Amino acid sequence: MRIARYRIVGANVAYQHRETSAVVERDGVTAGVLRLETDDGLVGWGETCAGADLASVIDAVRAMMPFVIGGDPWTGEAMRRDLWHRGLWQFREGTGNFAWAGIDMAMTDICAQAAGVPVHALLGGALHESLSYFWYLSGDNDDELIKSARVGLARGYDTYYLKVGRDLEVDLARVFKVRDAIGNARLRVDANAAWSVSEAREALRRLESVHLDFVEQPVREVPRDLMKDLRHVISVPLAANEGLWSEEQARERIEARVADVYCFSPYWVGSLRGFQRLGFLAHEHGSRVCKHTHGELGIAATAAHHVTLTLPSVVEGHQQTSAHMTGDILRGTLPLAVGPRWGAPTAPGLGVVVDEDALGAARESFERDGQFWPYQLSPS
Repeated sequence: MRIARYRIVGANVAYQHRETSAVVERDGVTAGVLRLETDDGLVGWGETCAGADLASVIDAVRAMMPFVIGGDPWTGEAMRRDLWHRGLWQFREGTGNFAWAGIDMAMTDICAQAAGVPVHALLGGALHESLSYFWYLSGDNDDELIKSARVGLARGYDTYYLKVGRDLEVDLARVFKVRDAIGNARLRVDANAAWSVSEAREALRRLESVHLDFVEQPVREVPRDLMKDLRHVISVPLAANEGLWSEEQARERIEARVADVYCFSPYWVGSLRGFQRLGFLAHEHGSRVCKHTHGELGIAATAAHHVTLTLPSVVEGHQQTSAHMTGDILRGTLPLAVGPRWGAPTAPGLGVVVDEDALGAARESFERDGQFWPYQLSPS
């Protein structure tokens, strides 16, 4: 079995409402959708993260294909080693990881199909019968946030995620209002590294009565020990997110025990197995993993679900944007788009079926309008 041909296209799927944080103002998901086909007719699907510029990630996938076409999908680790060094992708690690993660995903899909097992079985087997996912609170004002919370409650979600980091007093008032709206459900806030250490200490002191599940990246990721220092003086659990941009960086922070939870994804560290290795490392250091998303289509969401099922120490309430998108490129609806729990898939491979009409529409949107940028520029 050899990889015979490939196709990669850019795809856009809009959000139902703008995602706004201390970092981004984004109106939808842009991703690269990769189709690999073997000489004996097996098809594997992968998805690349857009990052700052999807065109450069798609170009990276194409540049990597000399190491892939004609190769055995069971030798993915050797392929990556060769392209990293002989292809010089070690000098463009972030873009390289985004691109290779999609290739690795598609080859893993092929291998699991060939073996007749779901991807989580190929990775050693699921340790959980199901995983739960959070409800991403959204709204430009308090009323919209509370309305969003009520929708999440009606759908049965029990973990709620709120962006903070733009205006401290407004943020803190909103956290209390959301707590009142959701009762005893889990509540998290994410500052996207917007606070200074002193601001973080003060904010989290004032939020003690809210009983946060954890606070994600309250301070900058560099220098590394800012998070570690903060962890020693507050009682709220800390989640690291920024600064887990590669397998090496994630390993360094996990081993330094800078946080209680590590929130990252396969495309940051370049592969499903890389994510799995680091997930086990987090377990060995007494911490947990929260599967992260920058916004993703159904292929990447499904692939990450498979590998997260195999991790020994994970949170309740992983990240997702499926419930807030206007559609997807897969046939059917992912369980996390309509409720908090998603069981272990049973079909061979990833188990996804791409809707070619939906993919065509998403491709047309990308080619017509360009990617969904993470920013909104004011008119000049």
